[in-house]
This record gives sequence, structure tokens and C-alpha cells, in this order.
Amino acid sequence: MLSAKMEDYLKAIYRLEREGDPPVATSTIAETVGVTPPTATSMVEKLEERDLVEREKYKGVTLTPEGETIALEVIRHHRLLETFLTEELGYDWSEVHEEAEILEHHISEEFERRVAAALDEPTVDPHGDPIPNDQLDPIDDVPAAVLADHGEGARLEVVRVRDRDAEELTYLDRVGITPGTDLAVEEVAPIGMVTVRLADGETVSLPDHIADAIQVRSRDDAVAEVSGA
Repeated sequence: MLSAKMEDYLKAIYRLEREGDPPVATSTIAETVGVTPPTATSMVEKLEERDLVEREKYKGVTLTPEGETIALEVIRHHRLLETFLTEELGYDWSEVHEEAEILEHHISEEFERRVAAALDEPTVDPHGDPIPNDQLDPIDDVPAAVLADHGEGARLEVVRVRDRDAEELTYLDRVGITPGTDLAVEEVAPIGMVTVRLADGETVSLPDHIADAIQVRSRDDAVAEVSGA
């Protein structure tokens, strides 16, 4: 049986592989999980002994198929729990990440199955992150373009919002920007602000670090996807 810490490492490596080109440097893993490089190296060695990662000297690590399956299972637990906490227990979407970080390691497969059924098998969590299916098939978890990368006149739909910062989530909820929100970029100011217009006509000015937290797609792409369904 794996420890919660081992599962956290596998989940972190999975995310880092999707955000960049594997193998993942041990120093990057250390920074992500908040430990020193020697500590990360020690854990990577333990994971390698269990055939959960493959390590290339001076390059980094990649997940083995078994390691990826475990990572996907933990991610499924996490995102189902976030959804359950918001939809069934009345948690705010800014509160659920830390709760799910604790609970994800301790639920049974039967509990997972019942939660998924109670929620009608959701495919995304409250922040727009895709939930792996019960077969733990690989998911399309490559980050989309962020709002900060788009220029004036872009017509966009919010697809995901970074879930690591509760203050960011509280702010975005207050101004009405959540997954599924349509918006248009009105102005990109050199002082580090992006102003968007929402569907109700309201305008919101977002600091760059907030615009970097919002993943979007072109509304033209969204319409084409619906039309082709």
C-alpha cells in the first residue's frame, strides 16, 4: 500500500508531465511538492523501486503505466470530492481543494463509486478540471491557453480556473467569472490589467496574475464543437 505522500508525488509528476515535456526534473518535482531536492530524490528512488517511475540520470523521471494509473485514480478521487463538497455539502469552490487534498487518500472504491453515481457521473469538477472515468483512461489534461495570452477583441469561453489560490477563486466568483462564462477582451493595458466584458454587459478589470489563472478557448471553437456534436 502506498503512503499519501507517495500518491502526492505521483499526482504531481503526472501534472508536470502534462504541463511540459517529460522527463520531469527532480528539482521541479521538489518545488511543486514543497520539499528540498534531496528529499524529492529520496522519494523518487522509492517510487522507482516500486516500478512506478522510470528515472534517467541527469534528465528526470517519467511515470510508468502503473504509476500513471495510480495518479489518475488519486486525481479522480480529488476531483469527485471537490464536486461532491460543492454540490452536496454546500462548500464554496474556494474551500474544496484543501479538503480534497486530505480526503483523496482515504476513500474506498465503493465510496468513490457511490459519490460518482450520486453526482450522475460528472466529467469536470467545479473548476473545470476533467475527471478521469472509472476505467482510469488517460484524460485530456493539457492546459488550455490563458486569458492573459489573448489580445483585444478576442471572444472567449472560460473552460478552467486554477484552483490553488482561495482568494483568486473568491474574487472570480464575486465578479461572475467561472467555467462556462462567455467574455470578450475589451482592453489590455500596459500596466498589467486585462479588461473583459461579460455577457450581461458588465466589464471587469483583472490583474495579470488573475488573467493567468483563467484558461479559455475561442467562442468560435466552442460553437463549432456544439454544432458538430
